Amino acid sequence: QVHLVESGGGLAQAGGSLRLSCAASTSIFSIYNMGWHRQAPGKQRELVAAITSGGSTNYADSVKGRFTISRDNAKNTVYLQMDSLKPEDTAVYYCKAFTAGLGYWGRGTQVTVSS
Repeated sequence: QVHLVESGGGLAQAGGSLRLSCAASTSIFSIYNMGWHRQAPGKQRELVAAITSGGSTNYADSVKGRFTISRDNAKNTVYLQMDSLKPEDTAVYYCKAFTAGLGYWGRGTQVTVSS
């Protein structure tokens, strides 16, 4: 079992920045692929960004060039740097750890972007 705790959410103005963190309670964090997902009210949860255990990244088209995912294996933490925020980025952001058919979710952190 892997416990994930997200932090860093809050209120930002359009054009502003926030940095999300997700701390994992596992000594083998480095083997997990990590992802950030979000769910806006009335919408399905969607993948925002992911980073593999080897450091490869991919992004949803809607955030390319604005968001950056990174990881620090020494701190068992994955980050999501969000720049040039838009009101449509408003959602609950969830961290996910996944490998070999196993997946674990955090409880989420709210991000609200005002226009």
